Amino acid sequence: MKKVTIRNITYNDGNFPLIAGPCVIESRDHSLKMAEEIQKITTSLNIPFIFKSSFDKANRSAIDSFRGPKSLEEGLSVLNDVKNEIGVPVLTDVHLPDQCNKVAEVADVLQIPAFLCRQTDLLIAAGKTGKAINIKKGQFLAPGKMKHAAEKISSTGNENILLTERGTSFGYSLVSDMTSIPIMKTTGYPVVFDATHSAQLPGDKHITEGQRDMIPVLAKSAVAAGCDGIFMEVHNDPSNAKSDASTQWPLQNLKETLEVLINIYEAVR
Repeated sequence: MKKVTIRNITYNDGNFPLIAGPCVIESRDHSLKMAEEIQKITTSLNIPFIFKSSFDKANRSAIDSFRGPKSLEEGLSVLNDVKNEIGVPVLTDVHLPDQCNKVAEVADVLQIPAFLCRQTDLLIAAGKTGKAINIKKGQFLAPGKMKHAAEKISSTGNENILLTERGTSFGYSLVSDMTSIPIMKTTGYPVVFDATHSAQLPGDKHITEGQRDMIPVLAKSAVAAGCDGIFMEVHNDPSNAKSDASTQWPLQNLKETLEVLINIYEAVR
């Protein structure tokens, strides 16, 4: 299996990294607070931590949904502060090829959103930055097809690639087929499980709903199936989060959840 290195963190090296943070940048102070609090928990458990937050939620359901900071520059400034003041690697989404070089000046990991995992120009532009790339599997895509997305990145000479499972469309909902994890691992790249987006449900309003109580069940199943790390959107006040309020995991419950996941990971190893 390939080892993917993100600053001082290496996947497939006996570690079980966590990618976590609020869905979207709500403010500088909130991002710094969340990064600091999550880092305290991961440090106590000896878990490598990558901070995640989006500078722009370009795929929101409704036109008036909160998307994040007013500009790319403002969002990157917040992520840069998190990176330098808290001292952790940062991950954020890119949606357009011409965003990649600018975002790569700050972010340690560029994330390809699930809906965009087949966009060749975006994947190649991201790969050319030389930064680690996290490709989320499209809800519409069979897991075996993710090898093609990875090949588009590797064609640039960049093999620092993560693949992330986040559920598959089934009718008007999502299901998590845990066989996708070993299937995607046949690519040789580390596979991460997104435990929070996988719990989403279509809402009857203008927002996405979800089953927050199912997040630990899905995460435990994915670790047992052999995933190499976990992705979780975490918030100190999920019910008032400005994006994905129904499926962000409460900060106060994070440590207990991670303790269980570590035990499963060690048992599977």
